[in-house]
Amino acid sequence: MLKKKKQGIDHAEKIEQEAAAEAKNPMSDIDPQGEAAFDEEKHADASATADANFGLTEEGAKIEELENQVKDLTAKLSEMEKLRLLALAELDNQRKRVARELDTTRCNTLQDTAFPFLQVYDHFTMAVAAAGKASAIDTIVKGLQMIEQEFTKAFNDLDIAVLDAVGKPFDPAIHEAVAEEASDTVPQGIVIRQWSRGYQCGSRLLKPAMVVVSSGPAAKAETEEAPQA
Repeated sequence: MLKKKKQGIDHAEKIEQEAAAEAKNPMSDIDPQGEAAFDEEKHADASATADANFGLTEEGAKIEELENQVKDLTAKLSEMEKLRLLALAELDNQRKRVARELDTTRCNTLQDTAFPFLQVYDHFTMAVAAAGKASAIDTIVKGLQMIEQEFTKAFNDLDIAVLDAVGKPFDPAIHEAVAEEASDTVPQGIVIRQWSRGYQCGSRLLKPAMVVVSSGPAAKAETEEAPQA
């Protein structure tokens, strides 16, 4: 009985000694390779976490930059739209102004053109009324001469030149030949007579003179027109 008790005490002491030894060297039971693998795995996890956090940070920065660019472009687009609308409004106003100016110019031109002939018309109606009552032809002639003078004055006021083509060389720029006639007295290419006068304002031809042009002596004309043998 005493022997078993002693053995138990000795076993307990042995366990205490082993525990004390382990306490002095707590890393004695740890495998160095396992510890290194654990440290490497821990470092890898930390690196992966850091990389992931860096990736998220970089992606967030790019998203923020893109959002700022979108805001800037949206602001610029809004400003350009305002400028476009202002330009359209100005164009519409300009078109209306031009239309009003053209209408005013047309009315002024018509008024300036018609005004000199108003007096001519008044004198013409007076001459017609007087012709019905006058017994002498001289009175009618004087009335017609007055009307002609008024017409001449109106043309001068409007800077309109009357083109008399009789006796002048035929000029296709201001004359329009309605016929050709042989003449022994008027050289070839000269206007023999005119059916109506031409009118010109400055350098612009308003109406060509309607003329008959000489083809030269009749015999010469027939000779020139005869077929060659």
